[in-house]
Amino acid sequence: MNVALLEPSTPLPPGVRACVTLRGVDAEGDFAARVEEGVAGGSEGAARRDHLRAPLGVERIEFLDQVHGIDVHRVGAGAPASTPRADAAVTTCHGVACAVLTADCLPVLFWTESGECVGAAHGGWRGLAAGVLEATLDAMRAASGVAPESVSAWLGAAIGPESFEVGPEVREAFLARRRTTVPAGELAKCFRAGRGDRWFADLYSLARVRLAAAGVTAVTGGGFDTFADAARFHSYRRDGTHAGRQASLIWIDGVSRSS
Repeated sequence: MNVALLEPSTPLPPGVRACVTLRGVDAEGDFAARVEEGVAGGSEGAARRDHLRAPLGVERIEFLDQVHGIDVHRVGAGAPASTPRADAAVTTCHGVACAVLTADCLPVLFWTESGECVGAAHGGWRGLAAGVLEATLDAMRAASGVAPESVSAWLGAAIGPESFEVGPEVREAFLARRRTTVPAGELAKCFRAGRGDRWFADLYSLARVRLAAAGVTAVTGGGFDTFADAARFHSYRRDGTHAGRQASLIWIDGVSRSS
């Protein structure tokens, strides 16, 4: 099966792999859309998820029931009985991929310098404002003992600042500064005035300033626009309920030996 992938250009630690599915087409149709359909579970859903597991060479992919919150799932060696309800996942296990699905929201992939712990976060504006990135870093520290200063992050494909026009409630949610010490003035710079009371929001800048405040300065990626780049990316704002999803994944190669 052909799977179109985007991989981070930044160097990863030995054994760590990461990628984002693009709008690839195989003999059975659009791949990313079938991944999204498979999240609901059941035998048909499991088969669809296996379309991604096999070509990546992982034992399991841990998909999440994403709700735009800040809960983080700790991925163990054994498969959970049901899809975890969370918006981020971390693991120290080998051969198990942390995955988030997005179609305009910001996926953020994390890894420690040693490659002993990885994570993935779903950063919609609600989750970013509420602190999903900070919660992911807390979970990585709990799992591996590694401080945020030794964690790197890659910003995946999200809607760009020229396309993401939002209402004043979005800007106000960030300026409330939950779970961050970033000055309100720095957060305000991530918004540009739009029409009337509307604002253009820069999810990439918002993530960078929040991560820096949490201690993560090794941040790469960004610069994509899922809304404008229809050839490569799905976009809910552009395509509505018919939109597929990008799957952003990160994992540690090898056989799982820990939980």
